[in-house]
Amino acid sequence: MSELSFMVTITDRSRAKPFLALYDSLGIHVAYAAAASGTAGGELLESFGLEKTEKVVLFSVVTDESWRTSRRELERQMQIDVPGTGIAFVVPLSSIGGKRALYYLTDGQAFEKGEESILKDTKYELLVVIANQGYTNMIMDAAREQKAGGGTVIHAKGTGVERAEKFLGVSLVREKEMVLIVVRSENKNRILQAILEQAGLRTKAQAIAFSLPVTAVAGMRLIDPEEQA
Repeated sequence: MSELSFMVTITDRSRAKPFLALYDSLGIHVAYAAAASGTAGGELLESFGLEKTEKVVLFSVVTDESWRTSRRELERQMQIDVPGTGIAFVVPLSSIGGKRALYYLTDGQAFEKGEESILKDTKYELLVVIANQGYTNMIMDAAREQKAGGGTVIHAKGTGVERAEKFLGVSLVREKEMVLIVVRSENKNRILQAILEQAGLRTKAQAIAFSLPVTAVAGMRLIDPEEQA
């Protein structure tokens, strides 16, 4: 069985189409894209005769085999190992909320669903909820009912919404919001279920969700059970 990972690609906006074309040729579905800015200092940019760098961030779900193939082709075709070209990295997925979302995110890749995986001794997970723009409060209300903390919102666009009906049974809009919520691992399933019930595909929010393992945190204002004892 192949493991799943969340792949993030960051490159200049002018290079977005070639990256998208490469992933499409490899059978990798880039689900969402977000605009961003580079943070290189002014002196560094001036030394290269450059202006402020405008970036695009591409989000995908890949199998182990897909990542190995895409990494090889990113270096061969896109020359991503050349400084300034871009970067791609993967984070292991621990769960995806629902079979329809799973098949939508892994379309075109050979994958056999197995047991939910999680990194050993991981006490926290990052919930990633992707929904139609304007429904963040609906998502956070559902999460807070199950004792979740605050969330962070990233504005994005769906890049393959025309394929959504095939897997999700609904038509999606392109304007999206990605809500990131760090939760305790033992609370994750309960929070995820509440979000999908109150803001899932059958609602106006049309949210899909998945989780990523978090190996360490700082700043979480939650008291661990052992600390309470």
